[in-house]
Amino acid sequence: MRPSSPSGVRPPRLRVAVHLAGLAALAVLTACGPATQTAMSGGPPASRSSSEDPREDSSGDPVGEAPEDSYEDQGPSGGSTTSGGSTSTSTSEVDVDRDDMEPAVVTSVRYAAHDTYDRVVIDLDGDVPGYNVKWVDEFVQDGSGRPIDVRGGAYLQITLFPAHAHDENGVPTWKGGPVYPADLDNLTDVVRTGDFEGRVGIGLVLARQAAFQIQEQGGPNRLVLDVAH
Repeated sequence: MRPSSPSGVRPPRLRVAVHLAGLAALAVLTACGPATQTAMSGGPPASRSSSEDPREDSSGDPVGEAPEDSYEDQGPSGGSTTSGGSTSTSTSEVDVDRDDMEPAVVTSVRYAAHDTYDRVVIDLDGDVPGYNVKWVDEFVQDGSGRPIDVRGGAYLQITLFPAHAHDENGVPTWKGGPVYPADLDNLTDVVRTGDFEGRVGIGLVLARQAAFQIQEQGGPNRLVLDVAH
């Protein structure tokens, strides 16, 4: 593990296919961060297991509060700019590549409901790595390819690379799971889909399709994803 860069976040090279479909339903929302998307899918039945409550951070504070997350408390829609870059919202895949960096370590994944969107915060030790966000038909385990037994109306897959969810001794740094019940307005479960060959998979099980945005934040480094209700 290596410390954050002085700026907190390395500038990305983005390959983001942006289509502005579906924004009318989100006109009441405002945003902040580098890129965002959405699509539909279906999937299989559910199993749940969790040893912690990721809706609170290590101090016991709720994840969704704006002061803790260090930026305006706004959801998917497009319009404002943060230290992570400009924002757009659509229904397309997000793909950010970062080469020649040490793997980041996922230390926790937290979530909380807001008035018009649900927020997921991926806490990182190290620089923000590359990431891919896309809609899939189902979640499968990295490596084995076996389907993961969860049920929802839509499935959003986040893959971080290079990244680990364990320390140098192989001890998990993102504990619990692999299915973490969320029971929010749209986000029903968070799933650890893998920690394999320098890639960490995080699946969001949603009740319904909705636009989303993902943004990079520093001090400490983290990825923040907001998905509309």
